[in-house]
This record gives sequence, structure tokens and C-alpha cells, in this order.
Amino acid sequence: MSAGPSGYLGAPRLWAVVGATGTGKSALSLDLAEALGARGRGSEIVNADAMQLYRGMDIGTAKVPVAERRGIPHHLFDEVEPRDEATVAWYQERARETIDAVLARGNDAILVGGSGLYVSSVIFDFQFPPRDEALRAELERECEAAGVGPLLERLRALAPAVAEAVDVRNPRRVVRALEVALLGGDAQVVLPSEPVLWREPTTIVGVSCPREELVARLDERVREMWRGGLLAEVRGLIPRGIETGPTASRAIGYAQALAQLAGSLSEEEAIAETQALTRRYARRQVSWFKRYPDVRWVDGPGQRVAATIVGE
Repeated sequence: MSAGPSGYLGAPRLWAVVGATGTGKSALSLDLAEALGARGRGSEIVNADAMQLYRGMDIGTAKVPVAERRGIPHHLFDEVEPRDEATVAWYQERARETIDAVLARGNDAILVGGSGLYVSSVIFDFQFPPRDEALRAELERECEAAGVGPLLERLRALAPAVAEAVDVRNPRRVVRALEVALLGGDAQVVLPSEPVLWREPTTIVGVSCPREELVARLDERVREMWRGGLLAEVRGLIPRGIETGPTASRAIGYAQALAQLAGSLSEEEAIAETQALTRRYARRQVSWFKRYPDVRWVDGPGQRVAATIVGE
């Protein structure tokens, strides 16, 4: 894409800034917004980090404080209470509505985050398995009464491959997989082999970092979370239902902080477990985004990097 001699950037564009946790995606999105502004194009940032959707979960998700957002509008942050659940299907609809509104205002939309399924659900023609709330409630009652075993047996009869792959330690996933199988759908949602963009024009920017450098950065960031008050943050979220929240209670860092507060992990154990899970999550993110076609990979944030991207 070229801005041309007059600085004209063409029709409003959707940008997606993706990559592993800790690579500097948020900083690059802000740099990109300022680079666009220097060319006369307004822009607004749309969150695609699943955990940053939750109110009050700030330190453990590295949410950019309002005071540091450089006056750039941000959307889909702090949308859901920790006791509640934000599903990918719900997010897809909200994100696309938000992006359509941004583009209708004549601004570029910058989607930023590392939650691969959330990003993919927005930028690609991505279909989700069928849902039936009443059926799921019935299956949840059965699971509570008799355990996950009988549900898993039913799933094996309907979809053996799904039953083999599902995380049997997570009853919610078994229930969801059986719900989809009973509705005749496919519970194994993956990125299509030849993904089609939801809308044009879209530019995907991937932020990379050498593995050894990223590991060191992530380990230090986890320690900084504890130094920065993660335990106090989690303690304050307990009255807001984080302990029973189906997603928030399992979030990396938050689950370990809850365990430390409950006395089942020491601080060093909580930090070490969070570091290990964060490193594993980053590896999965790298694998996910490497499958994206036509990604413009950059080495971290910076005004010069952002200006180069906008000028291409």
C-alpha cells in the first residue's frame, strides 16, 4: 500500500496487529495510530485479547492504562465482569459491529491482540459450531449429577475424533463438544486452510521477537506482575466473582494468584507456574499466527517501524 505524494491513504482500512504475548503489540498499535494520524487519517483501536475484555483484570493482562493511550479511542476493553463469560461467538459480533462503526466514521480500525481464535473470528470468514443454550444447560446438569464420564461415552459414539482430542479434565469443553455433536456440527474449530478475509482492505502486521529474548522478557514480566500488585488486584476481584468466573478464574496468572491467596501455592510456586504457562501460551500463539497468509512481520514497536508500515 502506498500513501502517495499527497498523503492519501485510500479507503478506511482494517489493520490487525498480532503476535505472541510480550512482543509489543499494544505499543505498536499506538505507534501505528500516530503514524496514520501524521498522514491525516484518524484511527481507533479495537481489543482482540480475550482476557482484556474483563473489567478489573489489568495488571495480569498488561492492559494499557487509559492515561497511556495517547488520546486514541479504544474499544472492547472492560466489557465483562469476571464472574461472567465472554464467548468467541459473542466477541465476533461485537468486534465486527465496532469495526464497521469505526470505518463508517472514516477512520482506520486497528485490531490488536494475541488471542488467535478471537482475531481469526473477526478478520476471516469464520463460522462457529451451532449452539443451543437449553441443550447445554441440560448437559451441564447431567455432568453435575453423574460426572463427565457418561457424557464422554456419548461423545465417543457420536464423534470419536473429537472425544479423543477434547480435554477431559475440563468438563465445560466436554459438554460443549457433546452439545455440538448432538446438533450435527463440528466441534473442532480451526483456522481454515485457505482463509478468506472478512473485508477488504485489511493489512495484517505480525510482531516477532527472538525466542530467547522473548522468554527472558516474559519471565521478567511475570515477576513484575507480582511486584506491581497482582495479588491485591485479584483480592479485589474476589467480591466481583473471579473465583467462579468460568473464564477469568482460569486466566494465566490469575488462577495462580488465587491459589496463592488460598494457600495452595507459595509465591515462588505461583510465579514459576505462571512463567511456564506463559511461555507455553506464547509458543502456541507463534504457531497460530505463522499460519496467517500475507503477514507483514516486524521486530517490535517503534515510530519508525510504524511509519514504514503506513508508507508501504
